Amino acid sequence: MSKQQPPVRGHRTRDFRKAKDFKKSIGKLINYSKKYLPIILIALIIATISSIFSIIGPNKLREITDIITDGLFLGIDLDAIKKIGLFLVILYSLSAIFSYAQGYIMSTITQRISKGLRADISYKINKLPLKYFDRTTYGDVLSRVTNDVDMISMTLNQSIVSLVTAITMFFGSLLMMFIINWIMALVAVASTLIGFVLMAIIMTRSQKYFVRQQKDLGTINGHIEEIYSGHLVVKAYNGEKAALQKFNKINNSLHDSAWKSQFLSGLMMPIMNFIGNFGYVAVCVVGAALTMSGEIKFGVIVAFMIYIRLFTNPLSQIAQAATRLQSAAAASERVFEFLEEEELNDESYKTIYLDKVKGNVEFKNIHFGYDENKEIIHDFSLKAQAGQKIAIVGPTGAGKTTIVNLLMRFYEVNSGEIKIDGISIKDITRENVHDLFCMVLQDTWLYEGTIKENIVYSKKGVKDEDIVKVCKIVGIDHFIRTLPKGYDTVLNDKANLSQGQKQLMTIARAMIQNNPLLILDEATSSVDTRTEILIQEAMDKLMVGRTSFVIAHRLSTIKNADMILVMNDGKIIESGTHTDLLAKSGFYAELYNSQFEG
Repeated sequence: MSKQQPPVRGHRTRDFRKAKDFKKSIGKLINYSKKYLPIILIALIIATISSIFSIIGPNKLREITDIITDGLFLGIDLDAIKKIGLFLVILYSLSAIFSYAQGYIMSTITQRISKGLRADISYKINKLPLKYFDRTTYGDVLSRVTNDVDMISMTLNQSIVSLVTAITMFFGSLLMMFIINWIMALVAVASTLIGFVLMAIIMTRSQKYFVRQQKDLGTINGHIEEIYSGHLVVKAYNGEKAALQKFNKINNSLHDSAWKSQFLSGLMMPIMNFIGNFGYVAVCVVGAALTMSGEIKFGVIVAFMIYIRLFTNPLSQIAQAATRLQSAAAASERVFEFLEEEELNDESYKTIYLDKVKGNVEFKNIHFGYDENKEIIHDFSLKAQAGQKIAIVGPTGAGKTTIVNLLMRFYEVNSGEIKIDGISIKDITRENVHDLFCMVLQDTWLYEGTIKENIVYSKKGVKDEDIVKVCKIVGIDHFIRTLPKGYDTVLNDKANLSQGQKQLMTIARAMIQNNPLLILDEATSSVDTRTEILIQEAMDKLMVGRTSFVIAHRLSTIKNADMILVMNDGKIIESGTHTDLLAKSGFYAELYNSQFEG
């Protein structure tokens, strides 16, 4: 017997944790919506009043029935029936109006809450450090913005009001039944008691599957987004089979969790219907016996036939609302987990602002690792004078791009200091740091908008002639003018641009920014040799008077650099001009000559 006790304790612990997580997630949602709580409360009061009006109705129908049955022998009092009928029309009309009012209020409030959640998530994305996205797929983040927020919205709009309405109906019907006849009321309660027990069991069993369903939904979104964005590579390497196998694995898990959650929650409706029908039969049988004994009139049976439905149907509604609340709790957990992620440090207190800078940059004893326990930059130091062109070369994984990420403060150094014109970049805001740089990355990024909008991107007051001038320098003006709408051509999935043309547009974007510091991370890697020469000439003009950091694999593009840093394993192993480094016949010379062998 003792061997069976630990699993029982573990099971109870898990159930307690699930209940605690459910309350915690719903509590966070309530706290988030607290400014709307007074209006929500008004809507719930209106819904309650609407339900009360509906509860009064059957008792009035009982009176009509009794008038009719009594009038079969003495004559039917039509005036009394008309008065009660008019009262019922007014009663049910008010119930419908109140129901419409609460529906309008809740729809408005839930959409505002959803809008606020999406806005907060969007704001949060901009406040998160890049290391968060290193461990989280974009699809999972998108799933939280769309699927999880929609689930919360649907639950707030449908379940909260239906839950209050159902509870009001349940207790109101119970009260009315006891007022009319306590014996039949006990019969109705006894026949539906089993429904409560089954509903509670199903709710405790299904919650874990609702949580897993939302998680699997985020995982499958991430996988689809990843595979779709790289579908050309997948096809080129015949990776369809492996991608499909992974998709099927995730899809099967989603199917399993969704099926179990929906199946268990779906059991509630047929169970409640059975309980309702059983109670209906029990009330009819007992009511018939009481009528025959003269304890009640026939109108009581008619009233109870309606009340038993009003009493049992709320059980189904409560079960459905509970099911949706479980889904909402799982969605809320994911949404608020994202909103509670550690943000970048607040820098509103910083008062130093760099506007016009010379461009002197210093790295001093920099140590860094994406993983705190695994350092990849070891005691890196460098001084770049204003206007210098600094080239950083080395094998893949040497730490070249990492140095740029640290300079832009995309990541914070573990130790050491980076200075611009003698000011530590830690003493100025990240936005200020980014305002000092124009940047061209190896991975091109263009959004759905016109070519002009993509080139100008976030810079205000740019004249059309400046855009054309920059595009001519880069060499894409002629290509743009061949397009149907020229610079007003919208870039989307249908725009058939080569990778090189996309890269040229990002280079034009960097030129338009006209900032004092420049970063080129494999900026010419996606263009042909002839275009590379044109771009290099344009870059040489752009770099005049600007401190430039160039990461390049094609060493022919950085021969005119003022200083070339050769990195390997996170350290500078050689430095100097192209001529000096070739003369040393060291690592750089070997790397350079290897590109021209044969």
